[in-house]
Amino acid sequence: MDCTVTAAISSTKTINALSTPANRKITNLTTLNPICSQNKPKSSDFYASNNFLNPSKSRNPYFRNKSSKLSVVHCSRKPNTDRENATDENLSSLQPSSNSRIQEQTTAASPTTNQGISLNPSFSRGLVFDLGLKKDSSWDSAEIGSPVVKRFLGDEEERWYMWYRGRRSNGNDSIGLALSNNGIHWERGEGAVKSSSDVGMVMNCSDDWWAFDTRGIRPSEVVIMSSTKVRVNNSLYWLYYTGFNDEKIESLEFKLKKALPGLAMSQDGRHWARIEGEHHSGALFDVGSKGEWDSLFISSPQVVYHGAGDMRMYYHSFDAEKGHFAVGIARSRDGMKWVKLGKILGGDGNGMFDEVGVMNANVVKNRKDGKYLMAYEGVGADGRRSIGLAISSDGLKEWRRFQNGPVLEQSEEDGWDCEGVGSPCLVQMDGNADEWRLYYRGIGKGGKTGIGLAVCQGTEFASFQRWTGFHL
Repeated sequence: MDCTVTAAISSTKTINALSTPANRKITNLTTLNPICSQNKPKSSDFYASNNFLNPSKSRNPYFRNKSSKLSVVHCSRKPNTDRENATDENLSSLQPSSNSRIQEQTTAASPTTNQGISLNPSFSRGLVFDLGLKKDSSWDSAEIGSPVVKRFLGDEEERWYMWYRGRRSNGNDSIGLALSNNGIHWERGEGAVKSSSDVGMVMNCSDDWWAFDTRGIRPSEVVIMSSTKVRVNNSLYWLYYTGFNDEKIESLEFKLKKALPGLAMSQDGRHWARIEGEHHSGALFDVGSKGEWDSLFISSPQVVYHGAGDMRMYYHSFDAEKGHFAVGIARSRDGMKWVKLGKILGGDGNGMFDEVGVMNANVVKNRKDGKYLMAYEGVGADGRRSIGLAISSDGLKEWRRFQNGPVLEQSEEDGWDCEGVGSPCLVQMDGNADEWRLYYRGIGKGGKTGIGLAVCQGTEFASFQRWTGFHL
């Protein structure tokens, strides 16, 4: 398939997206002055910043230039945030604000639930992020999941960002942000963020009736990139996410809503501007035609930078003809307009842990050998969810499973994640030792959810062990 795509920007109209009030709908883009020259960009003018190429080496993942403006094309109005209180403050300190609290899992030996009750260490092994504390007021008190974890190293300290989905009872999925100094103890917020140094809910569902994301949004990937298609003085956070609406998928025995991929951008990782894609609903692209493997929905669009003008998106759908979930790939030159290349990994043989398919893939390019590692959620014939691994030399084809079984399974009967594990997120650590962290969503009794951590030492990836504390 020809991977050459035309420029994503077909018009030269621009707006200052982050300065648009949340309660104002843009109707005439030509009334706003462009920031810079309107020359049509070349197809190769997209590039990743150093922060994105190697976020762990970034000296400063924050955007501090108060005069910088974001100009994009076809941008919908900003999600519900308090723009008047937003500033580009120095974010080097993680002092809790009035909206935030430090997650109380201090060590594996003394964890707590969201009700503050001390737990048996065997029950909570691996649990690093629980539900929001206040059932009635916390935006994430009923369910959490879909962790997207990024690590940044400075001269004297490290910073961890975690975007994740959450909801309260009878609510829709929203996206929130938590911060950490070590990837274990997290600062979180009970409500929506109010400044560029705050934590909490950062993006809500769209209010536009025609949009693809009116009934739930889930983060899939956050990258830091620069592009001349987005006229701004600094690099930006690009959030790829899954959006849901009221349309139900009738042909599946699974209870699923229609899902499509979306894109939003931010200067601080907290205040987001949706970027409208080519689809009439604002999504980046539509499902496949009838009979194609991805004709039902598009979910979990995780994006990896391969080289200049070459980005890969890994997403999953349900292949109705084969009867299994599968992961496919699309490519782009600008991160906005995508060309599908087809399915790359589906269900394994009878009796395997991923017999009914693979979903929620997370692909990382190994900094040491250049190969691509995919962690994915495998679905068994009994509905059980486990995490498996696959590897590819080029990230496009010939994906090979690491072993016949999962690298992380549900815990024992009394564990917090005894009903299933999924939504993996891999983080490659620095140093001589080949160490990987695996953040994941766990499901326990009664459907209670949490975010856990498992670790692996070495290159064989035989198995990941749940986090039990720092070893001194």
